[in-house]
Amino acid sequence: MPPIFREKVMKTKKLLESNYTRPAEFLFVGFTDDLPLRITLFVVFLVVYSLTVAGNLGLIILVRIDSSLRNPMYYFLSNLSFLDICYSTAITPEMLANFVASRKCISFQGCVLQMFFFACCADTECLLLAAMACDRFAAICHPLLYPTLMSPKVCLGLVVLAYLSGSVTWLVHVSLTFRLPYCGSNVIDHFFCDIPPLLALSCADTYINKLLLFSLCGFIQTGTFVVIFISYICILASVLHIKSSGSRSKTFSTCAAHLVVVTLFYGTLLFMYLRPAASYSPALDKVVALFYTVVFHMFNPIIYSFRNKDVKCALTKLFKRE
Repeated sequence: MPPIFREKVMKTKKLLESNYTRPAEFLFVGFTDDLPLRITLFVVFLVVYSLTVAGNLGLIILVRIDSSLRNPMYYFLSNLSFLDICYSTAITPEMLANFVASRKCISFQGCVLQMFFFACCADTECLLLAAMACDRFAAICHPLLYPTLMSPKVCLGLVVLAYLSGSVTWLVHVSLTFRLPYCGSNVIDHFFCDIPPLLALSCADTYINKLLLFSLCGFIQTGTFVVIFISYICILASVLHIKSSGSRSKTFSTCAAHLVVVTLFYGTLLFMYLRPAASYSPALDKVVALFYTVVFHMFNPIIYSFRNKDVKCALTKLFKRE
């Protein structure tokens, strides 16, 4: 290669590299710049986070120490509580710090980790909710085969599969997202590192990223939702064949809490990730994301405790023992 041409190539390469440098940090727009409002939000969501951790940790401990709760349903529920703690912890501490900080920022590496952990927990939770629906289906529709269908090995396998699937899927998303060039602004119009607002910052073609986001999220979220839907159609059919109205009510009440959680969780997730990119609204997305990343996980232990006689009995025994 002639020296002059080689020199031009090297200059062009250096110019491109200077334009496509990796940002050292990202800045969040957040919710507001009004300091009194930010302090109020800090106090509110500090309480929400504390209740989330305390409620879910309490449920995990209760399942561990009470022998009457050592069955597949509560094994899955304790894993769901663990996920809720991880999910909320991936988002809330950083959000709380930015409420009171003068600069709402996160390092590049911190952004990578935050996106991976929150997204991994989201997909894992979808798969775990589907496993819980299958557990209710086996218990109600095939009670004689239930010990075999939901043996400890099967339950452990379902949980491990959920964690592995969630990790692998979002490892693909995260690696592809952070390999994109960010040659313009480093300001994220959100309160945490999520894929859609980060793709909006890239100066490269993000068609493949959006296609993968839609297809992989669609496969896991829609697939698990279909499994849950079919399971509850079969459960409903079995319940309707029970002659005693009292027995019907008791049988279906064991599924009510799970149905409430599924409706709230899937409603927000499907809204966020399975709609056309043109319909994204930063203000609305922040409100919806705040619900499913921070607020929702506080309600899970409350929903399962108040709608479940076994949990209430275990709590009563625990308080009497003390």
